Amino acid sequence: MQQFWIDTDTASDDAVALVMALRSPVAQVEGISVVAGNVSLDQCVQNALYTVELCGKDTPVYVGLEKPIMRKLEDASEVHGDDGMGDIGLDLKGRTPATEHAIDVMTECIMSSPGKIRLVTLGPLSNIANALLRTPELAGAVEHCYIMGGAPHMPGNITEVAEFNIWADPEAAHIVAESSMPQTYVGWDASMASAFVTPEQIEEIRAIGTKFSDFAMDIQATILKFMQDFAKMPGFDLPDPLAVAVALDPSIAETKPYSMNVVTGDSLTRGMTVVDFMDVTKKPANVNIVTHIEPADFMKMLKELLG
Repeated sequence: MQQFWIDTDTASDDAVALVMALRSPVAQVEGISVVAGNVSLDQCVQNALYTVELCGKDTPVYVGLEKPIMRKLEDASEVHGDDGMGDIGLDLKGRTPATEHAIDVMTECIMSSPGKIRLVTLGPLSNIANALLRTPELAGAVEHCYIMGGAPHMPGNITEVAEFNIWADPEAAHIVAESSMPQTYVGWDASMASAFVTPEQIEEIRAIGTKFSDFAMDIQATILKFMQDFAKMPGFDLPDPLAVAVALDPSIAETKPYSMNVVTGDSLTRGMTVVDFMDVTKKPANVNIVTHIEPADFMKMLKELLG
């Protein structure tokens, strides 16, 4: 069984991703670290605790950074709802996380089991960058890191060129990309191509008839409306569940190694993942990028783990 550590800014798609990982027969989630991103840190923590409780697990949830490493927090509550979980009236308060700091425990977990912990990041990379700055050797101790972030093959979802997780803390993303940590990016482009859930598929998932399938669809209420109003598209995509799917079974994804830079600062291109697809710089590859996943493979895994 593969050991996992999950870092999340828990909102509607993150919660589905957590359900998948927590219910997978091939994963042992050692801990969940929470970072601010989609909504405030406190709300993200409560959302993670609610999801763990729903799954009947005792996986510890640890509190991480409440803002990016060099800038103020700019959240995505307009997409995921004020509570991050679709504003459907869930009881998302009053649960108690573990007392230790997320970065301390995550670092200890990985360093004590070198080459064994698979790291999955579902939000801004603030916690991960901070850990790498404090303990650079962490990069060589991670088995592999799967990152939901970037949009190398299409326009962004927060600006013309940037995906939200990278844009939210581009300085952290730059630190992670420039580290020696083995890392695979599951971008928003991959999600739109391979993890878009149509109205027909929403009904198929609801027909599974479990508390997990109902939960997974119910909490998409705000993003479903956002996609209809903003993008003029029926349905929604599930980027974080796709990242977890690839981490659970890397064989479902085609990937290629590339040299990639992250644009920092506050220019028009803040948070852009600049990928050298044509090898014009001749720089060695520092990341792997998912180039294709069969949508049917993702949907099959999603349904199985919600069943």
